[in-house]
Amino acid sequence: MTIDLEALCSEVDSAARGVEAAIGAGATEDERSRRALAFLAERGWLGWAVPERWGGAAAAGLCAPDEVSVRALCALRRTLARREGLLDLALVEQGLGSYAIARAGSDALKEAVLPEVAAGRRVAAFALTEDEAGSDLSRVATRATRREGGWSVAGAKTYITNAGIADEYTLLARAEGEPGDRDGLVMLRIPATALGLEVRRFEVMAPHPIGEVVLNDVLVPDEDQLGEVGEGMDLALSVLARFRTSVAAAAVGFAQRALEESVSRLQKREQFGRPLSTQQGLRFDLAEMDTRIRAAELLVDLAAELVDEGGDATQAVARAKLFATETASWVCDRAVQHHGGLGVRRGTVVERLFREVRALRIYEGTSEVQKLILAKELLDRSREDS
Repeated sequence: MTIDLEALCSEVDSAARGVEAAIGAGATEDERSRRALAFLAERGWLGWAVPERWGGAAAAGLCAPDEVSVRALCALRRTLARREGLLDLALVEQGLGSYAIARAGSDALKEAVLPEVAAGRRVAAFALTEDEAGSDLSRVATRATRREGGWSVAGAKTYITNAGIADEYTLLARAEGEPGDRDGLVMLRIPATALGLEVRRFEVMAPHPIGEVVLNDVLVPDEDQLGEVGEGMDLALSVLARFRTSVAAAAVGFAQRALEESVSRLQKREQFGRPLSTQQGLRFDLAEMDTRIRAAELLVDLAAELVDEGGDATQAVARAKLFATETASWVCDRAVQHHGGLGVRRGTVVERLFREVRALRIYEGTSEVQKLILAKELLDRSREDS
């Protein structure tokens, strides 16, 4: 029997209403993140970021038991983002940070780590990006040097979400060759307690735990190697391929909330003796916001289904990521405009949405990268047809 995603999302939406105040009152950035994680864990929702076979939720009828269902993940991220961005972030980071283990870790490592991640007892993080390696992961320079029984890792990762609260990192390092070589990379699992691992936090416009992870000759035993040397790039890209569509889904959730806030504001706010909702230009805005959001939602649904079914989803995912994140950014901007001065006041919902949605056009593949992917697919197909 296929899981009823509509019923699941209705349950999630009901529970998450008003949760912003519950997890945010008088709390630090780390405390808020841990509260968000606990909120999800108590309800069993973190399991949707981990394959059923290793302690995750039963995605019956949606995907194989050793996979994460993209359709379920997208439905949840859309619903959570609509209510509280930290809930969305806490959910997806558990998946991003552990999926490489599910794909390429030993059975012993999977059994030791993945059920703990699904239950929220361990916090995961995904460490790819470096100062000179963002969209181009072949530029990774963090060096893994062979030692008896494992590796010695030296280098630094940056813009790592959950840095400082994570219990472990799945990290891409260079075992062979030089930056710029696609080959020679390896994925490793590194506990946060490893000697020589240092975290340096910084702030971004949408507050959450993030920073640099510095590795000072950190020793990593062979049992924490994920896959073979030379497979690191493909493994890292497989993680992104599985989770990228869900970024688009989160964007849809942010946009839906922004539209709700605009509708409410325009109906309540009066100018020149009548509600703003009576002005034709603002009505046009609402109609276009609604149409673009629905189009983005359909693109996300199509891409998620293709990924779950194992088809060639390259174009579909790129379209969804590009259109949904750009649309959400535009919708949130319009919502700020509809609120006037209140829209830029710290603490209002639309001000928060405007900040939270901006990063989605950058991480897990920038909008420009998605355009390059789509153009390449179109040009390659044209050459094949000619």
